[in-house]
Amino acid sequence: MLFTKGHGTGNDFVILPDPDGALDLTPSLVAALCDRHRGIGADGVLRVVRAAKHPDGAGHAADAEWFMDYWNSDGSAAEMCGNGVRVFTRYLLSEGLATAGPEGLPVATRAGVVRALVDGPLISVHMRTPEVYAAGTATVGPLTMPGMAVNCGNPHLVSALHDGVELAALDLHAAPGYDPALFPEGVNIEFTTPGEPVDGTDLHVHMRVYERGSAETLSCGSGALAVGAVALRDAGLATGVVAVDLPGGRLTVTADGEGRWWLAGPAVLVATGEVDVRALG
Repeated sequence: MLFTKGHGTGNDFVILPDPDGALDLTPSLVAALCDRHRGIGADGVLRVVRAAKHPDGAGHAADAEWFMDYWNSDGSAAEMCGNGVRVFTRYLLSEGLATAGPEGLPVATRAGVVRALVDGPLISVHMRTPEVYAAGTATVGPLTMPGMAVNCGNPHLVSALHDGVELAALDLHAAPGYDPALFPEGVNIEFTTPGEPVDGTDLHVHMRVYERGSAETLSCGSGALAVGAVALRDAGLATGVVAVDLPGGRLTVTADGEGRWWLAGPAVLVATGEVDVRALG
């Protein structure tokens, strides 16, 4: 099986070319590929398939040729991945499967069609408008912290740490607790502390994330989008630029004057190869 390995600010993926949807991709195979000791190792799998050839993408085939079939490292399918869609875009361009015009490159996902603009090492994606819709709580050990639920096409809970709680000291080896009635299908949980604004931005936030189906990762693009939406709302801003620093690097969230939300950051392809599927496990 051919593969490419890529990452966006350390959030890493195994990319599988499967343009005609012929690959028998199963949860157990995904989990084996993502195993960091016995497989290739990754936070998730990106299958590159034509939208018309995948049942979850066929409804978007008129608007986007390619569908990002995203799977978490535990073998569960997910709606959207902000870092993944940038890496997916980088792969399409590097392989000559698509070109990015002035209006951007459309990519179909389970959360709908997004558009990616390429500026050298950075890729900006016009994301679905995040919806901040309910209060909730996140629990880590003895700490229970308030949070805000955000729908970015996938579920998020953004929780600001109490004064005196250090972000780096937060123990995320185990899944944080949350209200299952609010998130019946699970949730990505972002923990944040404020930072001083950096050049070219209005707000600055530090973030760590525990991803549904992947545990703690170095970065989460849709999580950064959720964090940016909450930060701008709490600051009383309808538009603005938010720098979000994660363990894997910096992402930038922009709410522009036309009501569009953008997620920008690097996307890097680091290796290509062939894996012996029979040897996995």
